[in-house]
Amino acid sequence: MAFEPRKTWAAGIAAVLMAASPVAVGQAAAQTQAPTVSYIHAGKLLADPATGRVTERQTIVVENGRVREIVNGYVGDQGVIDMKDRFVLPGLIDGHVHLTNQQGEGNRVARFTNTAADSAITGAAYALVTLKAGFTTVADLGGTSDAVVALRNGIAAGRIPGPRMLVSAGTVTPHGGHGDANGVSAALVPTLRQNGVCSGADDCRRSVRERVRAGADIIKITATGGVLSDTGAGLNQQFSNEELQAIVETAHFMGRTVTAHAHGTDGINSFLRAGGDSIEHGTFLDDESIRIFKANNGWLVPTLLAGDFVAREAARPETFCTPNQRKKSLGAGPQMLDMARRARRAGIQIAFGTDTGVSPHGENAKEFALLVQAGLTPLEAVRAATVGAATHFRLQNEIGRLAPGYAADVIAVSGDPLSDVTTLEHVKYVMKGGVTYRND
Repeated sequence: MAFEPRKTWAAGIAAVLMAASPVAVGQAAAQTQAPTVSYIHAGKLLADPATGRVTERQTIVVENGRVREIVNGYVGDQGVIDMKDRFVLPGLIDGHVHLTNQQGEGNRVARFTNTAADSAITGAAYALVTLKAGFTTVADLGGTSDAVVALRNGIAAGRIPGPRMLVSAGTVTPHGGHGDANGVSAALVPTLRQNGVCSGADDCRRSVRERVRAGADIIKITATGGVLSDTGAGLNQQFSNEELQAIVETAHFMGRTVTAHAHGTDGINSFLRAGGDSIEHGTFLDDESIRIFKANNGWLVPTLLAGDFVAREAARPETFCTPNQRKKSLGAGPQMLDMARRARRAGIQIAFGTDTGVSPHGENAKEFALLVQAGLTPLEAVRAATVGAATHFRLQNEIGRLAPGYAADVIAVSGDPLSDVTTLEHVKYVMKGGVTYRND
């Protein structure tokens, strides 16, 4: 039988993420223990965003953390969750976050003072904020490996509240590249540099294997320079073509998909030609990028919120941005809406992702309005954060819709997000895996 790394990865991560329903962990987490069977009475229900069909007066029957069935009318007399005046839909998925930090004053100092344990505690706080904002699954792309792996495992075990997590357990990045220890003295580089840094095809293979050993669910690389790295190296390609090919091949050998932070056209196209699975940001994609995206069935995660945030932040006189960061923010940020417009018109597959941690945690849903500005309909934007993101992560049989056997990840809002997508910025109810975490 031929080895199929993507299917192997999907089956493995699905087993890890979905194995057990979370349990309540005390009042400090502000969550309530779900009964064995509960009945969600939904006034309006978008069970499957792929169809766009909205039904009324439905009951979602939840048993042991999963959807048992959806029935017409309101049934059940115990364990009832009354959402008769709400619009109910699947829990949201953010395909690009950084739970263990947040940009702002003091962030540069934290690089020198925080341990991995500090980062994990910070991440636990932001995980709860993210969950209460309606995001029941996230991908953390680039956090310190020990911290994000511990956070992922603690959430999966039900010890702490938070969204399901896929993690990259660090970043594969070139020496001097976007993910290296830039903006510090040479004496501090060995201390601050993470072990994902590599040069040369063989060393890059090592880096990928180390990420898998560290617990990565997905491999994240920096194919180009980055906006917030404190260096004047620009936003173009930073890995050689041979290095990119080695990274992608090794990741696929080890059953992992590969996503690339990529702004510059050359880095985007070289990574896609090497067989990469998805692009984060994609700021300067061109017609050739679009052609390869479609030929490869690749995914774009536009992170429009990050572009909007850094452009506004860099324009402030009292900005926390360094001169290098400010120059790149003002150049790249305003380009991202037009990039998403062209991608949408071309029919590229778009998965929702925000790069939150650049922007404040809990504000992830502001991405929806930006996607609509870029030409997506509200329904298309919701699809990107549900069935689209689930398919992007090969979890389309587990999350992203509400159907028998799927995880009981449920949110509710007042109003209709298919008419006004900003309604999703004000989630009123959150259930993840059958446990209620918010009920306003």
